[in-house]
Amino acid sequence: MARRATGARKIVVTLAAWAIGLAIFFPILWTILTSFKTEAEAIASPPSFLAFEWTLENYVEVNSRSDYFLHFMNSVIISLGSTLLGLLIAIPAAWSMAFVPAKRTKDILMWMLSTKMLPPVGVLVPIYLMFRDFGLLDTRIGLIVVLTLINLPIIVWMLFTYFKEIPGEILEAARMDGASLWDEVVHVLTPMAVPGIASTLLLNIILAWNEAFWTLNLTAAKAAPLTAFIASYSSPEGLFYAKLSAASTLAIAPILILGWFSQKQLVRGLTFGAVK
Repeated sequence: MARRATGARKIVVTLAAWAIGLAIFFPILWTILTSFKTEAEAIASPPSFLAFEWTLENYVEVNSRSDYFLHFMNSVIISLGSTLLGLLIAIPAAWSMAFVPAKRTKDILMWMLSTKMLPPVGVLVPIYLMFRDFGLLDTRIGLIVVLTLINLPIIVWMLFTYFKEIPGEILEAARMDGASLWDEVVHVLTPMAVPGIASTLLLNIILAWNEAFWTLNLTAAKAAPLTAFIASYSSPEGLFYAKLSAASTLAIAPILILGWFSQKQLVRGLTFGAVK
């Protein structure tokens, strides 16, 4: 009876997991399918799931109208640049909080996390004015800086939680062997924390890639990433659902591929990270 109950429970859990997974993935699947429809079929009621005339005209129109490669490279540079800069700042900060904690360390961590609760629109005007005065509007450097500051609390929290899992005795042994602070961080701690750093890097690349509010408000053309590429197909003339779906599919395809091949590292990062 116990084996039957266990087997039945596994089947129920598996079916429930597949159902939830399909429900989450369905909007993405529907976007991909809509990208192969004509505009008339995209707004037809009732909608057709697979029984429609498949076409590539939306992708041809999108690529002829917009410079996809420019937007793609902007997204790659901005997401990678902001994540790497955030890691350079967060690794020493997380190390000090994990292994040399002060009385206010927990308060500082909570304060950093509380900054994520502030609506971005609340600081849009001062940041926009500063970017205008420093000549950072519509520049990759400007977006790298602002996305680094936005995601820095998450990076610090994830690395802090991961560093806390590393036994302090290992660092004490390194100090007894004469390791300097630099050697301790670079040659001892960092190699041991590579899985946590990698998962943090992957997760924050995804967050930076999907950021829309700041990219739409601080860019125009030169530094516009794929989020602005998608938004360009929503105009006062109306919504062109098929072309908008084609642009969305081109924008999310790279990050979907990255997420598929790095899902184990992402799960590990969420397990040891800030949402543990």
